[in-house]
Order: sequence, then structure tokens, then C-alpha cells
Amino acid sequence: MARTPAPGTRETILTAAAGLFYEHGVRAVGMAQVVEAAGCGKNLLYRHFPSKAELAAAYLALARRERERSATEALRWASGPREQLIALISEIADIVRRPGYRGCAFRNYLTEFRGEDDVAARAAKAYLDDTRAEVDRLVGEWGGDGLLADRIWLIINGLYAGPPSQAGVAVDWARELIEAAG
Repeated sequence: MARTPAPGTRETILTAAAGLFYEHGVRAVGMAQVVEAAGCGKNLLYRHFPSKAELAAAYLALARRERERSATEALRWASGPREQLIALISEIADIVRRPGYRGCAFRNYLTEFRGEDDVAARAAKAYLDDTRAEVDRLVGEWGGDGLLADRIWLIINGLYAGPPSQAGVAVDWARELIEAAG
């Protein structure tokens, strides 16, 4: 008879995997490493996450919840779509300046698994599509055009990929674009 897993086992496994995936990349981390880091058995890991793709998708869902919580907090005090865009970009700039920052989890996954269409790739693409739609919505709310939304999206992508030392430049540039768009 199989034992009942301890409460929180799934979260323990997911937390261990998330740390490894973010630090080393999903492709580089084997399930044996997750078992060791989580302190669980292989059967228990596969009971909660039947495949590495499903574990990666859960990792990206966790990353999405954390990003959405952080973005919501950043937008809390911003009034109006222009201030919200600046607040969102400033929040991303703060993230990329943190010690241990290793890139955007979603963009990293799609780079590692270019062309894949598994559950994790679909989760990463959905997050990026939803985030881009939010930028488009905010720009559109005050009459900005698609070109401005494209430029802001490029700034956001640049923040995630560029050196942390240039994060302030990205925020200033976005602010200039938004203010110039009147």
C-alpha cells in the first residue's frame, strides 16, 4: 500500500525544482537532481509531476504568479495608464538589478527549447502574450499607437536581456517616450 505524501510535498518539490531550473536552466537539470534537492523519492516526484515538461510548466506557473503579484504591487500606487506603464517598467528594472538575477524565466525557457510546443512552452508563450497585451491595453487607454507599444515592448525585452547597469537608462527612455507621446 502506497504511503500518503506529507502535506506540502508537491510545493517542496516544485520549490526545489524552481530554484534549480532558474539557476541552471531547465534542460541542464535532471530529475535525479530535483529528487535530491527536494529530499523525496523518484516515485513521489513522478506521482506529482509525471514528466519533466509538466514540472517545467508548474515552475513557469509559479514564476507567473510571482510576476503577477510583483507587478500588481508595483501598479498599486500608479494612477492612470501612463504612470502604470512607467511603474511596470521600473518594477522590471528593479528585478534585473537583484543579485542572482539570471533572466526572465519565460524567455529563458523559450530560448532553451526553441521551437518546442509542449505544455511549458505554451505557458511561457501565454505569459508573454498576456504581458504584451497588457502593454498594448495601457498604451491604447490614453490614445498611444501601436508603434509606441512596440517601442515600449522592446524596452521591456531589452531590460530582461541587457546588463543591469543599464536598467535606469531603460526606465528613463520609456518615460521620455511616454511623455513625448502626450
